[in-house]
Amino acid sequence: MKQDIKNKTDIKLLVTTFYNNVLANNDLKNKFAPHLSEHWDEHIERLSSFWQTIVLKEMTYQGKPDKIHFSMNLDAKDFDHWYNVWSGTVDTLFEGPNAEKAKHRGKTMAQDFLKKINKAKHC
Repeated sequence: MKQDIKNKTDIKLLVTTFYNNVLANNDLKNKFAPHLSEHWDEHIERLSSFWQTIVLKEMTYQGKPDKIHFSMNLDAKDFDHWYNVWSGTVDTLFEGPNAEKAKHRGKTMAQDFLKKINKAKHC
């Protein structure tokens, strides 16, 4: 039986595994690789803090995560692929209430980011 996400170490494992999976995914790697390769460790730390805040309610992140996505030319199909990789990574590593929260928040954030990107395109 897998355990639930319970601490920063679990979050960092999730985030690191997820971005490795993104870079191995033919549908996503070309859009994400340019933004990850130069500052990998910094990115993993920042996103681990983000998800630690979201999932564990430990306020370790400050910032606006949606802004970087505006320059990545992402569309609905990309966000669907992103979510499939995210939820698959969560399911591979964890199970429990926090794992479910991570998947739910991933889905709602993907939807919100896409709405913001589409709105910015039409302004």
